[in-house]
Amino acid sequence: MKYEKSFKQEAVKLSDEIGIKKAALQLGIPYYTLADWRHRQNLFGEEAYIVSEHKQMCNDEKEFLIQELERKNAELERANEVLKDALVFFAKNSQKN
Repeated sequence: MKYEKSFKQEAVKLSDEIGIKKAALQLGIPYYTLADWRHRQNLFGEEAYIVSEHKQMCNDEKEFLIQELERKNAELERANEVLKDALVFFAKNSQKN
């Protein structure tokens, strides 16, 4: 869903006043959407809301997105390793019983 720049700005202001969770519930938008808007505003200021399919991302924004995806990928890889270890642990315990 696409939101107007003014809506995003007002939503971020509201979240500054009452918190992200309450603001998201009050506005009927996903928590993580509002959190992302706040994060982008902190990083890019007013340019955080410039959205155009024809506009290319600036290098800073691309670098930020790449770093964010790499961080999430590493987190998922760690989670997968933990799950693999748990599977082995439970498999060994079920064989003993």
